[in-house]
Amino acid sequence: MRRMVAALLVLVVFAGLAAGCMTHVHKVGNGPQGSQLVEERQWYVLWGLVPINDVDSATLAGGATDYEVMTQAAPLDIVINIFTGWITVYSRTVTVTK
Repeated sequence: MRRMVAALLVLVVFAGLAAGCMTHVHKVGNGPQGSQLVEERQWYVLWGLVPINDVDSATLAGGATDYEVMTQAAPLDIVINIFTGWITVYSRTVTVTK
């Protein structure tokens, strides 16, 4: 039981550290003027080469002219990718802060 808890702890720490390495932030206009978040998951096949769905950050911003777009492999994405990666399906999270 101790080994399983230790392995799970290592996985959680790795997921947290890996997520920080795979984050892209883009500021549009003056950047976010508030703290309203809109989030959507982008799906890819063939190891991230071909997008399955279309996530448009301008649509997520809802007409705002000042916002921030953060694209990352969040810890939940890493867990999802562990199970879907063997069929070459991967996800990333797109977050727009207005």
